[in-house]
Amino acid sequence: MTESAREGIDITRVLDAPRERVFAAWTTPEDFAAWYGGDAEVPLDRVSMDVRPGGDWSLVIVLPGTELPFHGEYREVVAPERLVFTLKDTTAPADIQGETVTVAFTDRGDRTTEMVFRQRGGNLTAEQYAAAGDGWESFFDALAARLASR
Repeated sequence: MTESAREGIDITRVLDAPRERVFAAWTTPEDFAAWYGGDAEVPLDRVSMDVRPGGDWSLVIVLPGTELPFHGEYREVVAPERLVFTLKDTTAPADIQGETVTVAFTDRGDRTTEMVFRQRGGNLTAEQYAAAGDGWESFFDALAARLASR
């Protein structure tokens, strides 16, 4: 296992969409619900996003027989360049802020965008970070498909 896998998650993707469109996919409830969770259902009426520093976000992934709520707080919002927010699920202790997610969007000049994703916090084991990384990869596959369809 790599050192970064023990400390967090780092993923870089080049997406076939302009930077403003990719940023909107992270900050618009309809878009976010369509790709967050990969193939799982995220009902739009279970998504809340107050996209500003100090604003809260939440959503619920619905799987057969269970629901997985996630929530956090936006720390930085620099459209269309950067998002920083916290991320917690119901298994996280109430007294921690959760993981910190940083996403940077770079315009590559050819209507494509480099998205650099980083999750840190030290709240997960190496195995949990590996599983979460696999989950994010699945989510980003769904994000790429959504951007390609528009």
